[in-house]
Amino acid sequence: MEKGYLALVLHAHLPFVRHPEHETFLEENWLFEAVTETYIPLINIFDRLIDEGMEFRLTFSLTPTLISMLWDPLLQSRYLRHLEKLIELTNREIERTRWQSEFNRLAYMYHHRFTEAKRIFVERYKMDLVKAFKKFQDLGRIEIITSGATHGYFPLMEYRREAVRAQVKVGVQTYEKAFAKKPRGIWLPECGFNPGDDEILKEEGIKYFILDTHGILFGSPRPRFGIFSPCYTKSGVAAFGRDMESSKSVWSSIEGYPGDYNYREFYRDIGYDLDYDYVRPYLNGDGTRINTGIKYYRITGKTENKQPYVPEWALSKAAEHAGNFMFNREKQVEYLYSIMGGRKPIILSPYDAELFGHWWFEGPDWLNFLIRKIVFDQKTIKLISPSQYLEFYPRNQVITPSLSSWGWKGYSEVWLEGSNDWIYRHLHKGIEQMVEITKLFPDATGLRLRALNQMARELLLAQSSDWAFIMKTGTFVSYAYKRIRDHISRFSVLYDQIKNGRISEGWLKEVEWKDNIFPDIDYRIYASKL
Repeated sequence: MEKGYLALVLHAHLPFVRHPEHETFLEENWLFEAVTETYIPLINIFDRLIDEGMEFRLTFSLTPTLISMLWDPLLQSRYLRHLEKLIELTNREIERTRWQSEFNRLAYMYHHRFTEAKRIFVERYKMDLVKAFKKFQDLGRIEIITSGATHGYFPLMEYRREAVRAQVKVGVQTYEKAFAKKPRGIWLPECGFNPGDDEILKEEGIKYFILDTHGILFGSPRPRFGIFSPCYTKSGVAAFGRDMESSKSVWSSIEGYPGDYNYREFYRDIGYDLDYDYVRPYLNGDGTRINTGIKYYRITGKTENKQPYVPEWALSKAAEHAGNFMFNREKQVEYLYSIMGGRKPIILSPYDAELFGHWWFEGPDWLNFLIRKIVFDQKTIKLISPSQYLEFYPRNQVITPSLSSWGWKGYSEVWLEGSNDWIYRHLHKGIEQMVEITKLFPDATGLRLRALNQMARELLLAQSSDWAFIMKTGTFVSYAYKRIRDHISRFSVLYDQIKNGRISEGWLKEVEWKDNIFPDIDYRIYASKL
């Protein structure tokens, strides 16, 4: 009989990026890379485990923006075109490297991966990967949880809680449409929690959410079992805290497994290494050099002289690291069980899903080894979902968790500092105007209804935490700035047109075509309850 539980939570999220006005668009590659390198490899592993009758349980968040992109016919067709270009490129690479055996075998490896990805995407799941995750949930192997509509950072929406309520409502509605049931849990965007937001979660039927470690440990009163057992908020929604020890060993490239010298080097890609004229047909439409996903070197060490990647060595290390992770969790559980008075602890280990495969190429293999080792090689721990733990232990301590996030320093500094603080006066004004105009036109129909619904979409899209994060990190800043500016501008034009009774249907139709997320949205989600 197990002495404790391990809850692996993979948070799958991307901002909504869709540009039908352009034939190709660089930032759409964020989705294409994640699908090829993370989602399809994980889907393939889950399918194999299920085919072998393997019992496992993971938790997976799929954000509403990601679901919307995976559903979108335009992006589906563009992803297929992306895959076909990669397959063509690997065919050329097989020919180019025919006299370089160490690279030629890798070219064949990538060719197989891309053709297999196309087979899974087109033949097995008919270009709809949401169906794959629904199947895994229906079979009881994973539990899917929701998130805020556009991953808006809740603590900085305290100004008007209607904004938080709208993010949660649309998140729940998108989940129900995708999975034909209500979500039990929610991934708070950036794990951002502000005391009182749990009451909104309760309104929407959410049973639990996930916090960073200090969100629980700094709660009031102090939790008796720390982060190794959930706590209820006063509203009755459960909060689970992240275990830092298990998290760091996986996500840290310095202290954790991904930095091993035998693993594939992320930053050496043929899109940058090879002659420009050779790779030009496979780059972005404007000719900018980009990562193709074809990488021939291993980390090797802190050196520019990288050595060729050897898949067998990397696979062996992934198995070794999976065994090490499992051993450490066994010892952790044995100790915790001995001091928790008979209660079995839960170790909750949340990660960005894109770590597995995209940033850490061997991550899906590591996860595959870990699941198999937990099933066959020990009896101390068992994989579980947070909702299962609540079924086992429905009685838990009541606390008020602390305001917190999993960002740098643990609070809101990532999303509110010198590079991005200017956006909030616009977002706060937008919330004010959205609540105002919803009250002014509570029963809109026809063209006005369409315009009000589009206002809601534009405000939600502007609120995405990704734009502030990008500005903070200094990558793709011009794109993040443009997205904020465009959504706020469209929102403001719609606001003025609706109030003045002069809605331009032609312009509205174009905006609906560009920003077509949440087709079933109802602007009344912003109706004030105050």
